[in-house]
Amino acid sequence: MKLEINVPENLNEITLEQYQRFDKINTEENQDSNFLLHKTVEIFCGLELKDIATIRVNSIKEILGDIDKVFSEKTDLVPTFTLDGIEYGFIPNLDDMTIGEFIDLDENLTEWETIHKAMSVLYRPINYKKEDKYLIEDYTGLDKAELFKKMPLGIVMGAMVFFYRLNNELLEITLSYLKREAPNQMNTESLAALERSGVGSSRFMDSLRVMLPVSMTQRN
Repeated sequence: MKLEINVPENLNEITLEQYQRFDKINTEENQDSNFLLHKTVEIFCGLELKDIATIRVNSIKEILGDIDKVFSEKTDLVPTFTLDGIEYGFIPNLDDMTIGEFIDLDENLTEWETIHKAMSVLYRPINYKKEDKYLIEDYTGLDKAELFKKMPLGIVMGAMVFFYRLNNELLEITLSYLKREAPNQMNTESLAALERSGVGSSRFMDSLRVMLPVSMTQRN
């Protein structure tokens, strides 16, 4: 029987849950490289391990190369998307977040294991929409977070890149302002103090930098 192999062509053909599974085995210590290779194809192509053993080595290399290309794809913030027939929208104004939203976002956005919870904070059902403007439901907690494991990975990556860019822009603006207003005080020591204060190198942003593929952080 001919084996049907569905290789994802873009990040939106991969679910967040698939990547969470991959990340878990990829970060385990003393992981056997052959096992990791098999699991990569199993997870992203929807195959069983017993079937992967029947695939030619050259074909496996091609599949892995195609998957690698997918993860070099550029991602941007996606304001709205539909999941299970419900349209979700990104928080229109981050400055209007409640303390509950902020805490749940901060606690869950820096680990792949919990990032679906962060996505349920950032994206919520749209209850009113006119052209490109919309309103989302009020935040009620993480009770529906498990649903977001099924969301497209490209949308997750886009949200992460958004925060990565936001941090870089904040750092550039802050440094530019300080150099203009207090040029004689901008030495190595003051820059170090700025970093220790959390601007540009907080735990939050450092974690995002590690989580994002290298190609994305270099491009964005």
